[in-house]
Amino acid sequence: MLGLASLLALPMAPAQADGLVRTIPQVKPSVVGVGTFLKTRSPSVMFTGTGFAVGDGLSIVTNAHVVPDKLDGAKMEQLGVVVGSGQDIAFRPARLVALDREHDLAHLRLEGGAPLPALALGDSRTALEGQALAFTGFPLGMVLGLNHVTHRANLSALTPIVMPSMSSKRLDARAITQLQRGGLKIFQLDGTAYPGNSGSPVYDPDSGAVLGVINMVFVKGLKETAITMPSGISYAIPSQYVAELLARP
Repeated sequence: MLGLASLLALPMAPAQADGLVRTIPQVKPSVVGVGTFLKTRSPSVMFTGTGFAVGDGLSIVTNAHVVPDKLDGAKMEQLGVVVGSGQDIAFRPARLVALDREHDLAHLRLEGGAPLPALALGDSRTALEGQALAFTGFPLGMVLGLNHVTHRANLSALTPIVMPSMSSKRLDARAITQLQRGGLKIFQLDGTAYPGNSGSPVYDPDSGAVLGVINMVFVKGLKETAITMPSGISYAIPSQYVAELLARP
């Protein structure tokens, strides 16, 4: 029988996360911050969310709500993405190509420069409940620099985009319309995302293929409590809607 010292000296068996360990370095260069740049502002870059490169590396996918409704044209405010990591970052201008308000998705196009490493889109229709997933983004924004953070998650349910209400009085017109449409289901994840994760790619830990986009976080109380009181439930839009958005002429 082996003693404790001998057991501790034995090599550890490969962890289940080995695939993810290899995939993260491949995913990180494709994940960017989304925000605006204004030279006269301090800080000049305002972070609004996360995005990721797809296609030819010049297309960026993020949430529609991450894209500002209006830019200060008089002061030459620019929409764009922040690339790099830590304090070694750069702002790259981008233009809005298309918005999908129904699925809260946006397609940005980088203006010039070298393409970024692109993530492949997987077929979200093949995703199964209980499947292991991961997502990478910037939960704390740029507070401490642009630092990629990866979370593990399981696909706990394919659920309607409208949360069930205990009373019909709590259903507004928008919620009723969505319920009547039917068929639109999103990923419910048991991983914890934060407000800065909006637009983060949700991907297969082994292949890196994107199966969804973090859309919203079900938090207790106000958004400001997300760090101290996370619910552990997050939501993602299936990648099939990203493919449809990118296919628009």
